Amino acid sequence: MSDSLVIIPTYNEIENIESIVRAVLSLHKSFHVLIVDDNSPDRTADKVIELQQQFGNKLFLEKREKKSGLGTAYVHGFKWALARKYEFIFEMDADFSHNPMDLEKLYDACHFGGADVAIGSRYVTGVNVVNWPLSRVLMSYFASVYVKMITGMKIHDATAGFMCYRRKVLETINLDKIKFIGYAFQIEMKYRAYAKNFRIVEVPIIFTDRTKGESKMSNAIIKEAVFGVISLRIRKFFNRL
Repeated sequence: MSDSLVIIPTYNEIENIESIVRAVLSLHKSFHVLIVDDNSPDRTADKVIELQQQFGNKLFLEKREKKSGLGTAYVHGFKWALARKYEFIFEMDADFSHNPMDLEKLYDACHFGGADVAIGSRYVTGVNVVNWPLSRVLMSYFASVYVKMITGMKIHDATAGFMCYRRKVLETINLDKIKFIGYAFQIEMKYRAYAKNFRIVEVPIIFTDRTKGESKMSNAIIKEAVFGVISLRIRKFFNRL
Protein backbone atom coordinates (compact mmCIF):
# COMPACT_ATOMS: atom_id res chain seq x y z
CA MET A 1 0.00 0.00 0.00
CA SER A 2 1.46 3.35 -1.05
CA ASP A 3 0.94 6.44 1.10
CA SER A 4 0.60 8.59 -2.05
CA LEU A 5 -2.13 8.89 -4.67
CA VAL A 6 -1.76 10.85 -7.92
CA ILE A 7 -5.12 12.02 -9.30
CA ILE A 8 -5.17 12.60 -13.06
CA PRO A 9 -8.40 13.95 -14.60
CA THR A 10 -8.87 13.02 -18.25
CA TYR A 11 -11.01 13.94 -21.21
CA ASN A 12 -9.83 12.70 -24.60
CA GLU A 13 -6.28 11.88 -23.51
CA ILE A 14 -5.88 8.61 -25.42
CA GLU A 15 -2.61 9.88 -26.91
CA ASN A 16 -1.06 10.47 -23.49
CA ILE A 17 -2.70 8.17 -20.98
CA GLU A 18 -0.58 5.04 -21.32
CA SER A 19 2.70 6.96 -21.31
CA ILE A 20 1.79 9.07 -18.27
CA VAL A 21 0.59 6.07 -16.27
CA ARG A 22 3.75 4.13 -17.03
CA ALA A 23 5.94 7.12 -16.20
CA VAL A 24 4.35 7.65 -12.78
CA LEU A 25 4.27 3.98 -11.84
CA SER A 26 7.92 3.48 -12.82
CA LEU A 27 9.24 6.07 -10.38
CA HIS A 28 11.53 4.97 -7.55
CA LYS A 29 9.04 6.29 -5.00
CA SER A 30 5.87 4.20 -4.97
CA PHE A 31 2.76 6.06 -6.11
CA HIS A 32 -0.74 4.90 -6.88
CA VAL A 33 -2.69 6.53 -9.72
CA LEU A 34 -6.38 7.38 -9.92
CA ILE A 35 -7.72 8.36 -13.34
CA VAL A 36 -10.95 10.37 -13.20
CA ASP A 37 -12.31 10.17 -16.72
CA ASP A 38 -15.29 12.15 -17.97
CA ASN A 39 -16.56 9.51 -20.39
CA SER A 40 -14.01 10.44 -23.06
CA PRO A 41 -15.30 9.76 -26.60
CA ASP A 42 -11.79 8.64 -27.60
CA ARG A 43 -12.07 5.74 -25.12
CA THR A 44 -9.37 6.88 -22.72
CA ALA A 45 -11.09 4.86 -19.99
CA ASP A 46 -10.87 1.66 -22.03
CA LYS A 47 -7.11 2.07 -22.26
CA VAL A 48 -6.93 2.54 -18.46
CA ILE A 49 -8.93 -0.67 -17.97
CA GLU A 50 -6.47 -2.44 -20.25
CA LEU A 51 -3.52 -1.09 -18.24
CA GLN A 52 -5.12 -2.24 -14.99
CA GLN A 53 -4.50 -5.81 -16.11
CA GLN A 54 -0.78 -5.06 -15.80
CA PHE A 55 -0.66 -2.69 -12.85
CA GLY A 56 -3.39 -4.20 -10.67
CA ASN A 57 -3.91 -2.41 -7.37
CA LYS A 58 -1.65 0.52 -8.29
CA LEU A 59 -3.96 1.93 -10.97
CA PHE A 60 -7.59 2.89 -10.41
CA LEU A 61 -10.33 4.35 -12.59
CA GLU A 62 -13.38 6.42 -11.78
CA LYS A 63 -15.46 6.98 -14.90
CA ARG A 64 -18.06 9.75 -14.77
CA GLU A 65 -21.08 10.05 -17.02
CA LYS A 66 -20.15 13.30 -18.77
CA LYS A 67 -17.65 16.14 -18.97
CA SER A 68 -18.20 18.09 -15.74
CA GLY A 69 -15.14 20.26 -15.26
CA LEU A 70 -11.67 20.02 -13.79
CA GLY A 71 -12.68 21.10 -10.31
CA THR A 72 -15.43 18.52 -9.86
CA ALA A 73 -13.09 15.82 -11.19
CA TYR A 74 -10.53 16.65 -8.53
CA VAL A 75 -13.13 16.87 -5.77
CA HIS A 76 -14.37 13.44 -6.86
CA GLY A 77 -10.79 12.18 -6.66
CA PHE A 78 -10.14 13.82 -3.29
CA LYS A 79 -13.18 12.16 -1.76
CA TRP A 80 -12.12 8.82 -3.23
CA ALA A 81 -8.66 9.23 -1.69
CA LEU A 82 -9.99 10.27 1.72
CA ALA A 83 -12.17 7.17 1.82
CA ARG A 84 -8.92 5.22 1.73
CA LYS A 85 -5.68 5.58 3.69
CA TYR A 86 -3.60 7.87 1.50
CA GLU A 87 -1.61 10.51 3.40
CA PHE A 88 -0.36 12.50 0.39
CA ILE A 89 -2.71 13.34 -2.46
CA PHE A 90 -1.47 14.83 -5.72
CA GLU A 91 -2.93 16.70 -8.69
CA MET A 92 -1.29 16.25 -12.06
CA ASP A 93 -2.18 16.74 -15.74
CA ALA A 94 -2.17 13.83 -18.17
CA ASP A 95 -0.32 15.63 -20.97
CA PHE A 96 3.26 15.69 -19.60
CA SER A 97 3.17 19.44 -19.00
CA HIS A 98 4.04 18.29 -15.48
CA ASN A 99 7.16 16.12 -15.34
CA PRO A 100 6.32 12.91 -13.43
CA MET A 101 9.79 12.92 -11.87
CA ASP A 102 8.86 16.13 -10.05
CA LEU A 103 6.25 14.21 -8.05
CA GLU A 104 9.07 13.12 -5.78
CA LYS A 105 10.08 16.74 -5.16
CA LEU A 106 6.54 17.60 -4.08
CA TYR A 107 6.40 14.52 -1.88
CA ASP A 108 9.70 15.41 -0.22
CA ALA A 109 8.46 18.97 0.46
CA CYS A 110 5.50 17.61 2.40
CA HIS A 111 6.86 14.39 3.90
CA PHE A 112 10.30 15.63 4.88
CA GLY A 113 10.02 19.42 4.58
CA GLY A 114 6.96 19.93 6.75
CA ALA A 115 4.75 21.53 4.11
CA ASP A 116 1.01 20.96 4.23
CA VAL A 117 0.62 21.96 0.58
CA ALA A 118 3.37 21.80 -2.03
CA ILE A 119 2.94 23.63 -5.33
CA GLY A 120 4.87 22.74 -8.45
CA SER A 121 5.62 26.36 -9.30
CA ARG A 122 6.44 27.80 -12.72
CA TYR A 123 7.27 31.26 -11.38
CA VAL A 124 8.96 30.99 -7.99
CA THR A 125 12.44 31.19 -9.58
CA GLY A 126 11.62 33.26 -12.64
CA VAL A 127 9.56 32.05 -15.59
CA ASN A 128 10.09 28.33 -16.21
CA VAL A 129 7.73 27.59 -19.09
CA VAL A 130 8.62 25.79 -22.33
CA ASN A 131 6.72 25.90 -25.64
CA TRP A 132 4.07 28.41 -24.64
CA PRO A 133 3.54 31.51 -26.81
CA LEU A 134 4.49 34.75 -25.07
CA SER A 135 0.83 35.80 -24.82
CA ARG A 136 -0.02 32.66 -22.84
CA VAL A 137 2.98 33.08 -20.55
CA LEU A 138 2.06 36.70 -19.82
CA MET A 139 -1.57 35.82 -19.18
CA SER A 140 -0.62 33.06 -16.74
CA TYR A 141 2.08 35.08 -14.98
CA PHE A 142 -0.02 38.19 -14.49
CA ALA A 143 -2.99 36.08 -13.40
CA SER A 144 -0.90 35.04 -10.42
CA VAL A 145 0.11 38.66 -9.78
CA TYR A 146 -3.57 39.60 -9.87
CA VAL A 147 -4.47 36.81 -7.43
CA LYS A 148 -1.71 37.91 -5.07
CA MET A 149 -2.97 41.51 -5.10
CA ILE A 150 -6.61 40.57 -4.44
CA THR A 151 -6.14 37.77 -1.91
CA GLY A 152 -2.90 38.69 -0.16
CA MET A 153 -1.49 35.19 -0.69
CA LYS A 154 2.28 35.23 -1.10
CA ILE A 155 2.18 32.63 -3.87
CA HIS A 156 3.95 33.13 -7.19
CA ASP A 157 1.96 30.52 -9.13
CA ALA A 158 -1.62 30.66 -7.88
CA THR A 159 -3.07 28.90 -10.93
CA ALA A 160 -0.67 25.94 -10.77
CA GLY A 161 -2.29 22.55 -11.17
CA PHE A 162 0.65 20.40 -10.03
CA MET A 163 0.12 19.93 -6.31
CA CYS A 164 0.60 17.76 -3.25
CA TYR A 165 -1.80 17.98 -0.31
CA ARG A 166 -1.38 16.38 3.05
CA ARG A 167 -4.46 14.39 3.95
CA LYS A 168 -5.33 16.71 6.85
CA VAL A 169 -5.69 19.67 4.46
CA LEU A 170 -8.37 17.96 2.39
CA GLU A 171 -10.06 16.69 5.54
CA THR A 172 -10.23 20.25 6.90
CA ILE A 173 -11.50 21.94 3.74
CA ASN A 174 -15.21 21.41 3.13
CA LEU A 175 -15.01 19.93 -0.36
CA ASP A 176 -18.77 20.25 -0.83
CA LYS A 177 -18.39 24.04 -0.72
CA ILE A 178 -15.87 24.23 -3.55
CA LYS A 179 -17.47 26.64 -6.00
CA PHE A 180 -15.37 26.70 -9.16
CA ILE A 181 -14.91 24.05 -11.82
CA GLY A 182 -12.27 25.50 -14.17
CA TYR A 183 -8.79 26.82 -13.41
CA ALA A 184 -10.32 29.07 -10.74
CA PHE A 185 -10.63 25.82 -8.79
CA GLN A 186 -6.84 25.82 -8.39
CA ILE A 187 -6.93 29.32 -6.93
CA GLU A 188 -9.84 28.46 -4.64
CA MET A 189 -8.14 25.38 -3.18
CA LYS A 190 -4.98 27.35 -2.43
CA TYR A 191 -6.95 30.20 -0.91
CA ARG A 192 -8.98 27.88 1.32
CA ALA A 193 -5.77 26.24 2.55
CA TYR A 194 -4.21 29.67 3.08
CA ALA A 195 -7.28 30.89 5.01
CA LYS A 196 -6.92 27.92 7.36
CA ASN A 197 -3.24 28.73 7.97
CA PHE A 198 -1.79 25.62 6.41
CA ARG A 199 1.87 25.83 5.44
CA ILE A 200 2.14 26.28 1.67
CA VAL A 201 5.48 26.00 -0.14
CA GLU A 202 6.41 26.39 -3.80
CA VAL A 203 8.74 23.89 -5.40
CA PRO A 204 10.35 25.10 -8.65
CA ILE A 205 9.52 23.03 -11.73
CA ILE A 206 9.80 23.43 -15.49
CA PHE A 207 6.41 23.41 -17.20
CA THR A 208 6.35 22.10 -20.77
CA ASP A 209 3.27 22.61 -22.94
CA ARG A 210 1.55 19.52 -24.27
CA THR A 211 2.68 18.07 -27.59
CA LYS A 212 -0.24 15.65 -27.99
CA GLY A 213 -3.97 16.23 -27.58
CA GLU A 214 -5.82 19.51 -27.21
CA SER A 215 -5.81 22.15 -24.46
CA LYS A 216 -9.03 22.51 -22.43
CA MET A 217 -8.58 26.28 -21.92
CA SER A 218 -11.53 28.49 -22.92
CA ASN A 219 -12.78 32.06 -22.50
CA ALA A 220 -15.37 30.85 -19.98
CA ILE A 221 -12.61 29.34 -17.83
CA ILE A 222 -10.62 32.59 -17.93
CA LYS A 223 -13.71 34.64 -17.01
CA GLU A 224 -14.47 32.33 -14.09
CA ALA A 225 -10.94 32.80 -12.76
CA VAL A 226 -10.94 36.62 -13.09
CA PHE A 227 -14.23 37.18 -11.30
CA GLY A 228 -13.90 34.18 -9.03
CA VAL A 229 -10.92 35.67 -7.21
CA ILE A 230 -12.94 38.73 -6.26
CA SER A 231 -15.77 36.48 -5.09
CA LEU A 232 -13.40 34.49 -2.89
CA ARG A 233 -11.99 37.61 -1.26
CA ILE A 234 -15.47 39.01 -0.56
CA ARG A 235 -16.64 35.74 0.98
CA LYS A 236 -13.52 35.61 3.12
CA PHE A 237 -14.12 39.20 4.26
CA PHE A 238 -17.64 38.31 5.40
CA ASN A 239 -16.46 35.01 6.92
CA ARG A 240 -18.50 33.00 4.42
CA LEU A 241 -15.67 31.12 2.77
